[in-house]
Amino acid sequence: MTQLFASHGHEVVLVDLSEQILDDARASIATFARLAALVRPGSTPPPAGEVLGRITFTTDLKSLSDAELVVENVTERWTVKQPLYAELDAVCSPDTVFGVNTSAIPITRVAAATERPEQVIGTHFMNPAHLKPTVEVIRGLRTSPETVERTKAVLDDAGRRHVLVGDSPGFVTNRVLMITINEAIALVHEGVSTPADVDRLFKECFAHSMGPLETADLIGLDTVLLSLEVLYADFGELKYVPNPLLRRMVEAGRCGRKTNQGFYPYASEGVRQ
Repeated sequence: MTQLFASHGHEVVLVDLSEQILDDARASIATFARLAALVRPGSTPPPAGEVLGRITFTTDLKSLSDAELVVENVTERWTVKQPLYAELDAVCSPDTVFGVNTSAIPITRVAAATERPEQVIGTHFMNPAHLKPTVEVIRGLRTSPETVERTKAVLDDAGRRHVLVGDSPGFVTNRVLMITINEAIALVHEGVSTPADVDRLFKECFAHSMGPLETADLIGLDTVLLSLEVLYADFGELKYVPNPLLRRMVEAGRCGRKTNQGFYPYASEGVRQ
C-alpha cells in the first residue's frame, strides 16, 4: 500500500515496530518499484528513487499527526488492534479518516474503539496491494457518506477501483475465501489430495490464477487461522472451525511465504522453490 500511494504522488508515512522492519520494507519497495515497468508492460511508473523520496519511514506514531487517511494494518488480534485506535485518536487530526485493512474483524467494532466512528471505514486491500486493481470497501454502521466519498476519491486517485459492501465479519471476500481455504486444508489433512493437486484443480479447472493453498501461503497461515477464529467467534457456526492441520502448521512456525515454509517451500525472497 505504501508503494501504491507513493507511486501515485502521495506523501506517505510508514509506521512500524522497529528499524529492522522498516529497512526490510524500504528494500522491498525499492525492488518492486524498479520492477514495476516489467510487471506492467507499457506502463511508465515513476523511478524507484522518486517513490522512496515520498515515503517517511518511522517508528514514531506521532508522525501521523498531519495524515488525511491512516490505513491500519496491524495483526488481526483484537487485543492489539483496539488500543491502537485510542493512540491514533490522540495523535491524528480530528479530520483524519481511519481505513481498517482487516481480514475479518467487523468495521463497526473497530469504530466503537475510537472517538470518531463516523470516520472509520474498511479498506480491504488484497495482496500484493500495488498490483491488485480493486479494493473491498466496507461501510460500518456509523460510517458517514462523507467518509465513503473521501475514501473513494483517494482510491480513484491511486488508480484503484472499489466495491462497496456492508459490514459483516469477514465481509464478502473472506467469508467465502476462508471457508474455501479451510476446506482445501481439510482435503490435504484427510489424505484425499496433495496441496499441489488441490491448487492445480482450481487453476486448470476454474482458471484461477492461484489455488487456495498457494493463496493461504501468500496471506500467511497465521492470518488465515486468526480470521477463521474471528469468524467462528462471531457466527458460532462449525463451518468456521479451523482445521487441525492449519493450527499445527502455525504452531510449528510454518506460516507461508513470510517464514519461507507453508504448504510449499520458498526461497528467502518469497519465491517458491
